[in-house]
Amino acid sequence: MTRTTVMGACPHDCPDTCSLITTVEDGKAIAVRGNPDHPFTRGRLCVKVNNYQDRVYSDQRLLYPMRRTGPKGSGQFERIGWDEAIAEIAARFKDVIAQDGPQAILPYSYLGTQGILNGLNVGDPLFNKLGATVCERTFCDSGSCTAYMMTIGHTPGVDPESFVHARYIILWACNTLSTNSHHWPFIEQAKKNGAKLVVIDPVRTRTARLADWHIPIRPGTDGALALAMAHILIKEGQLDRDYIAQHTVGFDELAERVAQYTPEFAAGETGIPVEDILKLTREYASTPPAVIRIGVAVERHAGGGQTVRAISCLPALIGAWKHVGGGLLQLPIWAFPVNWPGLMRPDLQPASMRVINSWRLGPALNGELPSGPPIRALFVYNANPMAMVCEQDRIAQGLAREDLFTVVSEHFMTDTARYADIVLPATTQLEQEDIMFSWGHLYLSYNNQAIAPLGEAIPNTELFRRLAKALGIDDPFFQRSDAQMIAESMDWSSPVMQGITLDELKARGYMRLAMPAAADWAPHREGNFPTPSGKCEFKSSLADGGNFVAPLFRQGYGADQSGEPVDPLPHYIRPNETPATAPVLAERYPLSLISPKSHAFLNSNFGNLPAQQMQAGEEQLVLLHPEDAGRRGIEAGTPIRVFNDRGAFEAKATLSADVMPGLVVAPSGYWHRSSRGTGNVHAITPTVFADLGRAPTFSDTLVQVAAL
Repeated sequence: MTRTTVMGACPHDCPDTCSLITTVEDGKAIAVRGNPDHPFTRGRLCVKVNNYQDRVYSDQRLLYPMRRTGPKGSGQFERIGWDEAIAEIAARFKDVIAQDGPQAILPYSYLGTQGILNGLNVGDPLFNKLGATVCERTFCDSGSCTAYMMTIGHTPGVDPESFVHARYIILWACNTLSTNSHHWPFIEQAKKNGAKLVVIDPVRTRTARLADWHIPIRPGTDGALALAMAHILIKEGQLDRDYIAQHTVGFDELAERVAQYTPEFAAGETGIPVEDILKLTREYASTPPAVIRIGVAVERHAGGGQTVRAISCLPALIGAWKHVGGGLLQLPIWAFPVNWPGLMRPDLQPASMRVINSWRLGPALNGELPSGPPIRALFVYNANPMAMVCEQDRIAQGLAREDLFTVVSEHFMTDTARYADIVLPATTQLEQEDIMFSWGHLYLSYNNQAIAPLGEAIPNTELFRRLAKALGIDDPFFQRSDAQMIAESMDWSSPVMQGITLDELKARGYMRLAMPAAADWAPHREGNFPTPSGKCEFKSSLADGGNFVAPLFRQGYGADQSGEPVDPLPHYIRPNETPATAPVLAERYPLSLISPKSHAFLNSNFGNLPAQQMQAGEEQLVLLHPEDAGRRGIEAGTPIRVFNDRGAFEAKATLSADVMPGLVVAPSGYWHRSSRGTGNVHAITPTVFADLGRAPTFSDTLVQVAAL
């Protein structure tokens, strides 16, 4: 018997990027546990991955290439060989290009794995080389990133570990215990040190229950609260005028703008009493160091971008950035010197490319495009759009087209894979090599391959090597080994990589970026914001260029941005769909819906696995306030239908006073089979974009609920 341990890293789209240790016995992984030596993740794994070996060895795994034999959507396939599969894909791609041009091919991907090699950008060079349509991937944080860059630039912000030094912590639209759980010990330590924890969320989440103060807020009205806080700070003079003078621009214009956003106005919008708005603002200003952690949910409504702009202004107004543990935390990913151009290769793109946003897949597949050829080939990897994208009926209609050639690379027969012509088996994290950034801490991680791939599964890197070769692309770049790709994935000469070697990284599994210690780091004590002015821009200079999506979200393609005019000053945009903003619609659909992340699923990952289903509930759950349920004759456990003009899905009712009256909460990530085959929550979410970064607005939705 041979037993070894292998250092790795969790692959999922989560801020924690946990360090893993896999125990391998005679070539089989027998246990996956957290690495107790990692300073941030500290040896604990969440419910999503604490039995990761069961995912790897699941009897549902796809292990061989498959070709469809039955009707699209039937899930009927036969096994074929890799050579046959790749040859067929290459032949069909060549045929599509010959007949309709390369823009008739649409790649579709996101972060089914977050690895730098196998994740978001692994297919970009090939599809850029072909000149295929660009998939604009604004699933998450795109609007937030646009707004953040407009205000304080691409800064990593506060070190998550510095939260232990904070005295006032606001978690804004962030359910830390479910979606960023390894940050919780640092927050908990701050509480033990005397810090006050405030959670702003429409739902009394797991995190909110442990807060000193939970502030319920109507969905989509966060911008009104943030602007009212700025109003109070300025009116009452609770400002760091020296910091404002030295390290900000546009204060006078901001002061004039926020004069209209009184506490009374914000109370009417948010449902938060005036006295609570005043108390929150005064405590925030008078309890340094004060820090705000924003969650991704804050962008998911009509005014999400301007909401992030408004929140991003608050720390500079009170000089919170001067203190260790003070300021704002969005995405520490900005600290990592990833060689994004080398990963995406935008230099391979033709002069002009067509862009299709990932949220508009349904219209794209049904020929409802403003220009360009119809989509005749779809290549899906690291994504499950049938479960995670709106307009599910239209997506299914498009995927059912006989003239559409669809390829899906997957671990399991997902709702999307069932419609594929060719299904390809992908490796799990234990079966592949990768290097990992984090969007929740400052440690670079290395994932060593722990076991040989099961069946004939291959990593995404190998998939695109084989496909490039079959397409006759002889550029050596497309045949680089994984080791070469890792060596070229980072700017190893960057100051933050000082002292980090690839050999040591592989051996330890993680290394902290060479940045100041969490006990010493106040990144913007002296300003130095990565904005055009070098200052916090209350009035944004980047707004002159109009609305944009960061090139990282669009295969490195910077041209053909939407460019809608953007107000350079933060302002409040009311939600599209609420009883107050859409009273006629609300007569039929009086309840507001939000679809937060599930505690046990990661997007749609794990939605088919028994342990996670047991935790989340095998059937789609919907939370209702008892008052709303009682008016509809709904009891706990009642089968219900949730619907609006866009569609419907079925679920099981859970009654909870943790949900505000008038609110429906449907956690996302469930597969169609968990909602009686009727689709899931995204069957009824809107396609309308938020104000910045073409972010989705699926927390801006009116619905009705009825017992079945």
